Amino acid sequence: MSDATSAANQPLVAADTGGSLACQLLIALPALADSPFARTVTLICQHDDDGAMGVVVNRAAEYTLGEVFEQMGIASHDEALCAQPVLAGGPVHPERGFVLHDGTEQWDSSLAIADGLSVTTSRDILEAMARGEGPRHVTVALGCAGWGAGQLEHELTENSWLTAPADAGILFGVPLGDRWQAAAARIGVDMSRMADYSGHA
Repeated sequence: MSDATSAANQPLVAADTGGSLACQLLIALPALADSPFARTVTLICQHDDDGAMGVVVNRAAEYTLGEVFEQMGIASHDEALCAQPVLAGGPVHPERGFVLHDGTEQWDSSLAIADGLSVTTSRDILEAMARGEGPRHVTVALGCAGWGAGQLEHELTENSWLTAPADAGILFGVPLGDRWQAAAARIGVDMSRMADYSGHA
């Protein structure tokens, strides 16, 4: 949603460590080629003994931000902002907005993912964006992905996912179509060399 230069190469430090996968990127591997998560990159926002929640960050939804504003009765005269694509964040709560953003301002319903990175689900941040007073870097998604207790850990043992540290460049700067490759490159993996994906680049 913002230019790559200003957001690139900013490592993010998870707000909650101790074995949690929060602030990690889940990168789909060939085992998921036939699943709805094929070729996705998902930012894990929360992970504890009860399960995990994340937002897919490289798949566009059928809506623009302007259409979301209109549905919510929020007025904005910023044509560029209104034209920005909204992401399909996952199959859980597809009607609900999840706003990934930088900055330290407090919003009504926010979860700190890392120092300077949060996910907010309250209306106030969208209203601020419409007024031109929102965070500097923002990605808006509809829906999220969820895993039950132990489910994500099990999928990791089955070679369904790679994990890589999140960074602001991938979340806010890299074009959607390049994020899958870029996320894998963070840990030295070239997805074009993965046999199961050959011919599907």
